[in-house]
Amino acid sequence: MDFFGREREIGILRDFRDKAETAAQFIVLTGRRRVGKTELVRKALDDGRTPYLHLTIARQPERTLCLDLQDEVEQSLGPIVVGQATRFSELFEAVVKVSLAHPMTIVLDEFQEFDRVNPGVFGAVQRIWDKYHSSAKLNLVICGSVNRLMEKIFFSDAEPLYGRNTGVLELKPFRTSELKTILGRHQPNYRPDDLLALWTVSGGVARYVNLLVGDHALTRKAMLASIFREGSSWIDEGRTVLADEFGPDYGTYFTILSAIAGGRTSSSDIKNLIGAEVGGFLSKLEDRYRIVSKKQPIFERTVAKNCHYQIDDCFFRFWFRFVFRHRAFVELGRYDRLLELAERDFDTFSGYALERYFLWKFRETTEYTRMGAWWDRKGENEIDLVCEDEFANKLDFFEIKRDSSRFEKKTLEAKAVAFFKKNPDKCSRMVSFSGLSLKDL
Repeated sequence: MDFFGREREIGILRDFRDKAETAAQFIVLTGRRRVGKTELVRKALDDGRTPYLHLTIARQPERTLCLDLQDEVEQSLGPIVVGQATRFSELFEAVVKVSLAHPMTIVLDEFQEFDRVNPGVFGAVQRIWDKYHSSAKLNLVICGSVNRLMEKIFFSDAEPLYGRNTGVLELKPFRTSELKTILGRHQPNYRPDDLLALWTVSGGVARYVNLLVGDHALTRKAMLASIFREGSSWIDEGRTVLADEFGPDYGTYFTILSAIAGGRTSSSDIKNLIGAEVGGFLSKLEDRYRIVSKKQPIFERTVAKNCHYQIDDCFFRFWFRFVFRHRAFVELGRYDRLLELAERDFDTFSGYALERYFLWKFRETTEYTRMGAWWDRKGENEIDLVCEDEFANKLDFFEIKRDSSRFEKKTLEAKAVAFFKKNPDKCSRMVSFSGLSLKDL
């Protein structure tokens, strides 16, 4: 797939590079794995304007890592270290010294891997930055994919690199409008159900979109067939991305996420399934790993009551529902059975993804000041999406269905009556009632 979009992010990175010609810049670029950080920095900064050095940190002994990295440095800059560097700090300081005379960009990719290679590197980078940044023409870009480690390294005041960065950029998945454009470019006659399927399985993450485009799998049927086949990289993807993030407790985390993806969304339901307390795990999934979030009725005033947990990332929700949950079939190599189950349950499963799609779509337009679902504690009344525009003093109520013919305005109006009983301070708002369906994607 051709590089697509990211104009705003490219502009931000190039602006930092321009500033680095007079004052050194230290940028932290974060984002989930596979979202396209490496491709972004290459597109933005490897354009010949200034020397560009991209070093990827691999998990290996520091001595052998330096051997590989020094080869890359010397290919770009020529010999700058006498002999062979055995410590990364030695190599990094030599490169930084080059920037004292010449503007340059250094990208350190997968920087969090130094936590395994040699945590002392973090202090060494801080020392070298503090020593040279006032006179260097350096644009230092540090990329990382493991949220908990990147936050620890740069945003914990107990760590040496705390407060050293001059900018932070979080790369997010493609916007819904961008996803539509990509699909339209490669599949001009796509159906709305194909767009929903692409959103449901990828969530706009560049790597997964790229896989499907490269496989010419851009209809719903072709997407599922591409995913559930022998040799598919999708089968191990969830484990590959998350096992390292979670560490030795990944089995418990995986079981909890599988339960949420399967519809067990309250802490009590999850606890009953696991057979043990799960509060600590849920808190870490929400606060540290940012994979789940509490879902409460919009305008709910009481924290932690009437709440459910949801997986925010579409791909993880899909993977835990259709791959991890049926891992016995994976072990048996029964990809045909996995495909059959996915095709059977996809309509129901993608209904929630449809709700999330419209929520993200409205967020991107910035038309509303607050958005979310609403339901009462008895579960008798539920509204898929309530959108408030405080400036226009209005509330828009939406019922979301795959099929627009199933929308009943009177039913939605009756649910709104229950909503206003719980939220009397909203009664003065102008209101509207609408249905959203596949045709509105």
